[in-house]
Parts: sequence; C-alpha cells; structure tokens
Amino acid sequence: MDLGLKTNLLVTLLMFVMVVFMPIIDWAVCRSLGISPDDHVSENPKADHYLHIRKIILYIIFGIYVFLLLYVAFFSRSAADDYLIHISLYEDLTNAVKIDFGILGFIRDIFVNGFQSAMSHVKVEKIEDIVQVYLNVVLFVPMGYLLPYVFDFFRRHIRFRVILACFLISLAIENIQLITKLGFYDIDDLISNTIGGALGQRFYMWSGYVLAHPDFRKEWARQRRYRKRAKDRALYSFFSRVSLQRTTLYARDKKEVFDFYENKLGFRLKRAVASGEDMDYLFEFGKDQIEVRCRKDYKEELCQEVTIACNNSEYMKKKLERFDIHTSEYKADPYTDLRTFSFDAPGNTKITIIEE
Repeated sequence: MDLGLKTNLLVTLLMFVMVVFMPIIDWAVCRSLGISPDDHVSENPKADHYLHIRKIILYIIFGIYVFLLLYVAFFSRSAADDYLIHISLYEDLTNAVKIDFGILGFIRDIFVNGFQSAMSHVKVEKIEDIVQVYLNVVLFVPMGYLLPYVFDFFRRHIRFRVILACFLISLAIENIQLITKLGFYDIDDLISNTIGGALGQRFYMWSGYVLAHPDFRKEWARQRRYRKRAKDRALYSFFSRVSLQRTTLYARDKKEVFDFYENKLGFRLKRAVASGEDMDYLFEFGKDQIEVRCRKDYKEELCQEVTIACNNSEYMKKKLERFDIHTSEYKADPYTDLRTFSFDAPGNTKITIIEE
C-alpha cells in the first residue's frame, strides 16, 4: 500500500475514533457508572474517584493523538537538503483542479444548466494535491475537538481559545519543520490546520455539548423567544456590555468581617468608610466587589445569600477547609442542576459556590 494512502487512512480513522466513537463510549460508560463529567451532581458515591480515572484516560487519549500528529508531521518524513518555504496561497490546489471557464462560469453554469453539466467542465489533474489539503484539514479536527473535551481551560472560552491554540500549534509545527528541514514551511498547511481545528471545535459544540445537555433544543428555543421579546426593551442593547459588579451585605462585628474576607478568603480591602461606630467595607476580588455594612443594630436573624461561580470547585473546597472554613456537601443547584456547596460568613450570610 502506498505510504501516502496509508497516512490518509490513518488520519481519517483517527478523526472518526476521537471525534465520533470516543465521546459516545465515554458518555455511555459515565451513565452506566452513575457519574456526571459535566459539573452536575453524580449519583455514584465514588464519583470523584471514577472522574479522576476518567481524566487520566482522557489525558492518555490526547497524548496518543499528539504522538500520531508528531509522527505524521515529523517522524514519517526524511530531511530535505535545503530549507523549503511555500507561501503562495493554495497554488497547488488551484493547479490541481482546472475549470474550462473559471470559477464564476462554473457557478453560473450550475444555475443555468445544472450541477452535472457544470461538473463536466471540471478536470482533476493532480489528485495528490487535493488529498494533501484534505489531510491537513482532517489532521487538526481532533485537536479542535479534544482541546475543549479534555481541558477545562479551553471549554470555558471555547470560541476564541481553541482556534487560537490550533493556529499557534500549527505555526509551531511549520517552524520546526523549517528548522529541521522535515518538510515545507507551507502557509497552506497553516490555514488548513486552523480550518480543521475550527471544524473540530464546531463538532464539539454540536455533538459534545448535545451529549452533556440533552435539553439544549428546548433551551435554544427559549433563548430565541427571549431575544425576540426583549430586543426592544430598555437594556437589551447593553446585553454584552454590563456585568454584576457589587453585592451589598450587612453584619455586626467589624473585626470578624475584616478577618473573614481579607485574612481568610483573600479579598482585597479597597476602602473602609467609618460613620460613628458603624463601618462600611468594600472588598475586591478580581473584577467583583463585596460591600459589607457593619451596623450594631443589624438583626442577624435575617439570612443573606451570595452565589459565586467557580470553574474548579473541588480545589476551592479543599483550600477553604485548610483555612478552617467548614463547607457543606455537594448539592444540585435547583435551576441548572450544576453542583454547588456553601459555607457560612459573618452576618448570618451563606456563600454558595456553583460550578461554572
């Protein structure tokens, strides 16, 4: 069998295994074990142990993909005698496909005489150049899929980080190929790899998200109805330009408040304003602020609650316990079913952490 054909079959098989079969098997095993890999509360009491094993397996699968990617990019090649650079955008692909009357004439012929007639004027002269573009696209489809599937960092900001990572990885491969003379520094490969990564990202959003959120169609329909109903309302034009910045709480003991938020939690005291025997604190944590108004006449039987989103609640829970802050067991959020835990703060306040 020809080496080029073997490589294409390997890459195609790799894409199907990692983008189609692996997620289906993964979710089937998770359901059978009663564990939830998507930040929901699991039924199995040993869920944390199984999820840890699952994470290791996913890292191994990603490592296998990276090894095969390196094999195709480097180890399957022999070094050239000189540095090779190709910067003409898809020149080989243009030369591989000839159309008698150009691309505009081809499109016009589709509408006038039909697709079959238009295709009769297309001649493929170098099939290997077309296959090469296909190879470079398909090679990075698993990359765009596995990055958000395996790593929380990419899943949280999937639209931007995944495509940027695929571009940078492809750029690094092209530069290493140039330095080691193991292939061309090819601008076509860079673009094709990035397109493949973008396709993998879309496949994850279409299939991986569907597996984790079986009710996504209902949610999408509700979102469409909301947009249609709210687009003429007062604040809708500011939809992506506003965020909740400050939460105001009440407490009695000034010393207890300061010790809890600054010394235990690690908030930064931005400002303290004294008014007689009362004190107002403004604490910052990143872009978020918590204002605590200490009043001697505050009735602590009034319960206050604050919910904070976090993308690594397990680690946060352990850190809080180290600082002698007792946390509750995991529960399911009644609105999203995501797992949450809570702990007490001064002023009869309950702070809830929800997995983002």
